[in-house]
Amino acid sequence: MPELPEVEVTRQSFADRIRGARVHAVRLGKPLRWPLGCAPESLVAQAVGEVTRRGKYLWLALDRGGLLMHLGMSGSLAFDLRAAAPGPHDHFDLVTARGTLRLTDPRRFGAVVWSPALDTGAAAKLLAGLGLEPFDPAFTGAHLHAALRGRRVAIKQALLGGAIVVGAGNIYACEALFEAGIDPRTRSDRVSLARCQRLAAAVRSTLARALDLGGSTLSNFRDAHGMAGEFQNQARVYGREGLACLRCNGAIRRIVQGQRATYFCPGCQRR
Repeated sequence: MPELPEVEVTRQSFADRIRGARVHAVRLGKPLRWPLGCAPESLVAQAVGEVTRRGKYLWLALDRGGLLMHLGMSGSLAFDLRAAAPGPHDHFDLVTARGTLRLTDPRRFGAVVWSPALDTGAAAKLLAGLGLEPFDPAFTGAHLHAALRGRRVAIKQALLGGAIVVGAGNIYACEALFEAGIDPRTRSDRVSLARCQRLAAAVRSTLARALDLGGSTLSNFRDAHGMAGEFQNQARVYGREGLACLRCNGAIRRIVQGQRATYFCPGCQRR
């Protein structure tokens, strides 16, 4: 699933190129997770403004409202001057004077939804409940510690939930917990302030490293230029079951938490 680094890398790969372009046409393919929410022809002749990100959502501002986009489980965006004829998994085209922005999504869990503004309508509903951005100065160890009090779930599950901080998807939660030396099974309300401070810093540094490497490509993720990510090739625990830990030389373990694979080092990560 594309997570925050992949979504941000995608945004950066086309935002400047599409800004200011006039919409010439809109093509809809098979239904996505939610309906568009407006007549496609109502978007024609509007100009695209800033493209911003909130969590794993992208917001394409238009003259009147904007489009909130989500890549779902397997989606990707491409922006090409001359797009090929749409294939069976190409479900949304925004044709502009500078090229076509196309959402390709084999599993169709992605979405493109019109909203009058980010803070009203469909966008406000979909974004409600999201936690802090990981690079927000307010996301500190103290904030994390306070948010974890009263939560009895495993710390990895709390990170994945997105209500405390957005962007710590499965790969990045595993890597951040390893960097912070915290066992992913540790109960959230038992993580001390000092360990929360290490974990908040680890979440930021892990996501920053992922952004530098273009995100992760485990199956079919590509940015809007068609480039794959490289973070997975430098993961310290994720996908390394049975291999030697790069710190202590012990064996990396794999367990399942909430139907998601968790990788960790029992020697380096303590409850």
